[in-house]
Amino acid sequence: MVIIKTEEETKKMAIVNRMVAEVLCILKEEAKEGVTTEYLNARAEKEAKERNARPAFKGYNGFPKALCTSINEEIVHGIPSRKSSLHKGDIVGLDFGLIFDDFYGDAAITVAIGKISDENKKLLKVTEDALYAGIEQAKPGNFLLDISRSIEETVHRGGFSVVRDFTGHGIGRNLHEDPEVLNYVPSFSSSLKLPLVVGMTMAIEPMVNVGTYKVKIKKDGWTAVTADGKPSAHFEHTIAITENGPMILSTC
Repeated sequence: MVIIKTEEETKKMAIVNRMVAEVLCILKEEAKEGVTTEYLNARAEKEAKERNARPAFKGYNGFPKALCTSINEEIVHGIPSRKSSLHKGDIVGLDFGLIFDDFYGDAAITVAIGKISDENKKLLKVTEDALYAGIEQAKPGNFLLDISRSIEETVHRGGFSVVRDFTGHGIGRNLHEDPEVLNYVPSFSSSLKLPLVVGMTMAIEPMVNVGTYKVKIKKDGWTAVTADGKPSAHFEHTIAITENGPMILSTC
C-alpha cells in the first residue's frame, strides 16, 4: 500500500534528506586516492551524530555499516573496510541514509577518484542523466511506468544496461515502502500502471552497468557486483510529488 504524505510530513522528509545530501557532499570531497572506505564510513557516522540523526542502514537487515561503498564493478551494498582503499581511476558509489524525527532520508552518488577513463566518465553522466529523466516524469497525471521507461530509454541510448535485480522504492517512516520503482519496463507488470499523485514520496535510483545487467553477490552476502566484472554506477534522490511536479528533497 502506497502511503501518501501530508504537507507537514513532506517538510519533515525534506529536513532529513537535506542532511543526507549534506553528508554526501562532504564525503565526495573526502573520497580521494589513498582514503579507505572505512574512513568514509566513520566520517559519515560522525556527521550523522553531529546532526542528532541516526544512520539508516546500520543494522538494517543486519547490514554492518552506516555507509555503502561500492567500487568499480561493485553495484550496491559494498561494505566499508580498513583494507579497502581508493585508487586513482576508481569510481566509487556512496549510498547513505539517515533517520530523523521518525522519517528516513536516502540518496546516493558515484564519485570519480582522480582521472578516470572516458568510458567511466560517460557511465557516470548517463547514469545521472537517467536519474533526472526519471525524476522529470514524477508528476501528477503520469504513471509509475513513465519513470521506469524514461530511465531505461536514457540508459539504452547511452549504450549501457540497467540493473534489474535492485530498484528504487517508496520511502517515509520506513526506509522501504511501496511502490517498487523499477528502472526498466518488464514485459508485464501491473504495478507500473500505478497513477502518480500528490503526496507520494520515493527514492529513484538507477544502477547502470557498462556490460551485462546481470549481477552476482559476493561471499559477504551483501556486495552486489556485475556478472562480467565491468564497471557500474549508481545515483539516487528522494523526491516528493507535488502539484507543481517533482520536488527533489535530497539536495544540499
